[in-house]
Amino acid sequence: MDASTINELIAGSVGGAAQVIVGQPLDTIKTRAQTAPAGMFRGPMDILTQTLRKEGFFALYKGMASPLVGIAGVNSLLFAAYGVSKRLISPFPQLSLKEIAAAGAIAGAVNSVLASPVEMFKVRMQGQYGSPSDKRLRAVVSEMWRDWGFRKGIMRGFWITVAREIPAYAGFYTAFEFSKRKFAEKYGTQIPVWALLASGSTGGIAYWLSCYPLDVVKSRIQLRATPPQGTPVQYIARELKAVVVESGASGLFRGLTPSLLRSIPAAASTFAAFELTREYLKEITGV
Repeated sequence: MDASTINELIAGSVGGAAQVIVGQPLDTIKTRAQTAPAGMFRGPMDILTQTLRKEGFFALYKGMASPLVGIAGVNSLLFAAYGVSKRLISPFPQLSLKEIAAAGAIAGAVNSVLASPVEMFKVRMQGQYGSPSDKRLRAVVSEMWRDWGFRKGIMRGFWITVAREIPAYAGFYTAFEFSKRKFAEKYGTQIPVWALLASGSTGGIAYWLSCYPLDVVKSRIQLRATPPQGTPVQYIARELKAVVVESGASGLFRGLTPSLLRSIPAAASTFAAFELTREYLKEITGV
């Protein structure tokens, strides 16, 4: 493994930790909006109000242990896969936006290997509403492994995660690079931190707009008591249909507002932390 990839792994870990700490409360609201029984909440603000009143402030960080423990690996893999994909697609440092989108799609697919179990455990923790029967993360992991094993338990939702990550990261990196290049036209190579934050926010918004209905399906599949039946295409199509039947087409975008609001600080902090860490490591290693 070359030094450049190692730098991307380390910087990705730092960026991932920043993302979880900043974005977890709104992610909890998003997941509950997607998966709560019909009529339980009136909207995102009602989810926030009820969660604070019934479960307390730290309930907004419910499920954080899974991504915080796993996000170092997830983001390290994501940024390293993206860096390697760019180098495979083109030997030149300045890729076209189409090439950036392709590299992002490849990185998203690779990233699904770790993102799927991290997301699954996070969703199952966030889908608990403060009852005495709520389980700790350790118990959830043990239960899924005991009852369903690795493929249907730990990796439940893998293929829908792949389906989500490919368009999501194609949009994510394309929007980020487009914004970053626009700022570079004005500021040169020394882009201000606020411009990195703004570019990251743009990428985060593009991420959710590129994949949100698939994220709704992913959350529902991962929260179910039993694994999905049939091929991935069959159960994804079946779940999409079920959402539309239950809530209309708008159900495919339930929780989008908190997702977009979350994406602004979360993606901004991720990219800023990644870029600053990578620049620091570049000064030390020379690559």
